[in-house]
Amino acid sequence: MPNTDTKTPLRTGFLRSFIRWLVIGVVLLWSLAALSLVAARWIDPPTTAVHIQRRLQAWIHHTPYRERYKFIPLSQISADLQHAVIAAEDSHFYQHHGFDWHEIQIAAEDDLEGDRTRGASTITQQLVKNLFFGTGRSILRKGAEAALVPVAEFVLGKQRILEIYLNVVEWGPGIYGAESACRYYDQTAARNIGRQQAARLAAILPAPLKRRPERMNNYSAIILRRMGQMGW
Repeated sequence: MPNTDTKTPLRTGFLRSFIRWLVIGVVLLWSLAALSLVAARWIDPPTTAVHIQRRLQAWIHHTPYRERYKFIPLSQISADLQHAVIAAEDSHFYQHHGFDWHEIQIAAEDDLEGDRTRGASTITQQLVKNLFFGTGRSILRKGAEAALVPVAEFVLGKQRILEIYLNVVEWGPGIYGAESACRYYDQTAARNIGRQQAARLAAILPAPLKRRPERMNNYSAIILRRMGQMGW
């Protein structure tokens, strides 16, 4: 008859060792991501998790892929485009510290009623997701994202967060950042984009692989109205 008394301590020891190394691994990964955010205060990200994800998808499915990505200073992105993106994606961007608890409450209530019509992710949350996690959805990803958002807010500050986000966000198939989007859709530099064009560009951000600026009449009108309400 097998001796279960000796097996139980072995299993317990293995489980403890596994948990210990798992925790160490998670802490190391978090530290690496946090250090990357610190570096991003001065160094423009050469790529992101979303960029890598799209390249891998194109390679796996054997589809053509051309990446357009050019990082430019925030001063070279028109104020109208900055304001349109904030109005569309995160109207309380300058008031919160990474999480918009009011929008989170509204989204939670909508979930309970089965009538979810919008997300509650802030620009800071979206930036962290873009940089480190790609487009996948999971509770684990949300937890890791939540742990890095305060670091991004503290280390980068609002203007740098906005600058990086506007430069790395996906704006279409292989199109990343404001400069590439403006060149592709409007054949002009990001500094030259006006209110109407800016609102249409901001309108495609929730679904950049499916939407086109010229089809965003209704939503762009809503964004323009929000901009006016915010004093822009």
